[in-house]
Amino acid sequence: MPGTRTRTRTHTRTRTSTAVGSALAAALLLGGCGAEVDADPKSAGPSEKTTVERCGEPVTYKTPRRAVVYEGGSADKMFSLGLTEHVHGYVMPPANPPVSESPWASEYAKVKMLSDDLLNKELVVQAKSDFVVAGWNSGFSDQRGITPQILDKLGIQSFMHTESCFNYPKYPQKVTPFKALYSDLDRLGKIFHVEKKADEVVGGLKKRVAAVESKAPKGGTPVPVFLYDSGTDQPFTAGSQVPPNDIIKSAGGKNIFDGLDERWTQVNWEAVAKAEPEVVIIFDYGDMPAKKKIDFLKKSPHTKELPAVKKNNFFVLDYNEGISGPRNIDGLEKFGKYVRELKR
Repeated sequence: MPGTRTRTRTHTRTRTSTAVGSALAAALLLGGCGAEVDADPKSAGPSEKTTVERCGEPVTYKTPRRAVVYEGGSADKMFSLGLTEHVHGYVMPPANPPVSESPWASEYAKVKMLSDDLLNKELVVQAKSDFVVAGWNSGFSDQRGITPQILDKLGIQSFMHTESCFNYPKYPQKVTPFKALYSDLDRLGKIFHVEKKADEVVGGLKKRVAAVESKAPKGGTPVPVFLYDSGTDQPFTAGSQVPPNDIIKSAGGKNIFDGLDERWTQVNWEAVAKAEPEVVIIFDYGDMPAKKKIDFLKKSPHTKELPAVKKNNFFVLDYNEGISGPRNIDGLEKFGKYVRELKR
C-alpha cells in the first residue's frame, strides 16, 4: 500500500505473518515456482510473451494464469480489465474496507481470499502463483522479504503500481498519480493481451476526469484542502505523489502539501495551521472510523480553530478511492460535487 514510511504500520495494521511448515520450506528450497507443478486449468494452454516496464525496468512476461493481488487497488485493476479468470486469489488486510462494498464484489466472489494479513513470500509460493500485483513498500517489502528480485529468482513474475515506483530504490519513476493509474491499466493490458479492453477502460476514466475538471470552479483562489490520514502528535498526510493530490486538483482545490515531493508523509501541525485549509479530507480506513478522526480534529488545540473545522467542512474519502486504482475516479466525482457545492 502507499507510503514512504512503512505504510503497513498504519493502513495495513495486521497480525504478524504465521510461520510456515517444513513442507513449504522444502518447496522453497526446490525453487518455489508453484506454477510449474500446478494442475489448475487456468495454468494450462499456450503462454504468449510480452515486454513492458516494471518501474522503468524492461521485464518480459509470460501470460499469467494464477495471479495473487494485494489490496483493493490491485484487484480492482485486474477486475476492471475483465481478468478475473487469471486471478487465483487476493490478500486483503483489515485496513481495506469489505470487498462487498466494491463495484466488483461479484468478481471477488469468484476468486479465493488467501489472507487477511500482509503479503509474504511463503503465501505466494503456497498459492502456486505465477504473478503478484502489489505496490512497493506495502505489498512488496525488503523488510518482509518479498521483492520483485526475490520473486524473480523463484520464477514468479511481479507487477508494481507505477505510483509506488516513486520510492522504488532501483528504478524510481515520478509519474503523476492519475497518469500512473492509466499506465498500470495499459501495462496490464499488454501483459494479458487485452489491449483493446485496456484502451476502453482508460478512455472511460479519462472522460470522467475531464467531465469533473470541466465543472470545477473557475477563477479565484482554489480551495485549500488538507488530507488527514492519521496521527495526533504529528499528522500523516498526502504529498504530491499519491492519488488524493490529483483528486483535489482535478476537483478545483489545492492540496496544502502539494509542494512536498512525497507520497504519504508526516508533517507538523504548525504547517497545517499556517495553510488555513477550508476543507479537510478524512481518509477512512482501518480501526479508527472517520467520525473519531473528525472528533479529534474538533477538540485538538492544533486544529479546532482551522477554517475547515469551524465550518464543519469535512469530506470522507474511502480507502480504495485514495490508493491507486480505478476507484480514484469515483472519489474524484464525489469530491468534485462537494467542492462545487461548497459555500466559501
